[in-house]
Amino acid sequence: MVTKKPTTIKDVAKKAGVSISTVSRVINDSKPVTNEVKQRVLDVIKETGYVPNPLARSLVTKKSQLIGVIVPEVTDTFSAEVLNGIEEISKMYNYDILLANTYSERELEIKNINLLRAKQVEGIVMICWDIDQEIVNVLENSGIPAVYISKTTRDFDIYNVSTQNAPATRDMTQFLIDKGHERISLLRTNYHISNLADARLQGYKEALSENNIEYDEKLVKSCGATYNDGYATAKELLNEGSKPDAIFATSDEAAIGAINACFDMGYKVPEDISVAGFNDVKFAKIYRPKLTTVYQPLFDMGAVAIRMIIKVIQGQDIGERKVELPYRIVDRESVLDRNE
Repeated sequence: MVTKKPTTIKDVAKKAGVSISTVSRVINDSKPVTNEVKQRVLDVIKETGYVPNPLARSLVTKKSQLIGVIVPEVTDTFSAEVLNGIEEISKMYNYDILLANTYSERELEIKNINLLRAKQVEGIVMICWDIDQEIVNVLENSGIPAVYISKTTRDFDIYNVSTQNAPATRDMTQFLIDKGHERISLLRTNYHISNLADARLQGYKEALSENNIEYDEKLVKSCGATYNDGYATAKELLNEGSKPDAIFATSDEAAIGAINACFDMGYKVPEDISVAGFNDVKFAKIYRPKLTTVYQPLFDMGAVAIRMIIKVIQGQDIGERKVELPYRIVDRESVLDRNE
């Protein structure tokens, strides 16, 4: 079987009876062309299935219409829902997305920044759990405008979209206290990120202090953000013989892991132990019992970030460099009201 050669701009020009520069003008809408010639060129493009070379086009227009998106883990539910917002809005503005996965490895973050630079992206949206001066410097030195979706950017003067971690953790802890729980275990996910972990512990401690509940370090556990992490950590907690009234995991996946650990250890949720999560990802509302959690507008975080970077690319004023979106407590089935 002979593979057919792809149609070139030269083929289109010859078939339409015009010059290559005329075809380029029609494709890029760069200079006036008569309606008759324009339609003839468009008809040939449709007939031949010609696809313009995006790199060649970018050399003419000085715009690639590409935005790079760097994610720590593409299969993570947080990243996936943020990506939905990014993709939806990028389509509205006729931008395409180049996705780069880093697995939260510093070397891959830097490598992907340079890779996207080589691909001539006009901007970068970087979703990252942790950020430091090195990454900020690499992006700034690349000359590519960037917006960060990160929970640990408070020390940097950069474009950033996030939510408030300490207040959100405090409010969920207060919610559990208001429901009659005093022995509240905190499973701090993303514990390896000191700024984030400290902010969430601070919010937890504030709520306890405001309600004259003594802080018990045995009830606070460092934990990864996955289902398996939550399951193993909750099981460890329960095996220590220090049964809490409630478990608050700062990740929905870890919270669901904790629920199953409770069941496997002979406890009912929420009758024996209440469990709460953080993020309100899609499966939080379909799992049984439905998960009480802190809602973060993940789709909106992606949508706001992509709008910000497009405005930066276009030289528009976007006002504040840091945007904090609102959160709220979502009360479902996994927390028992002990006051009733």
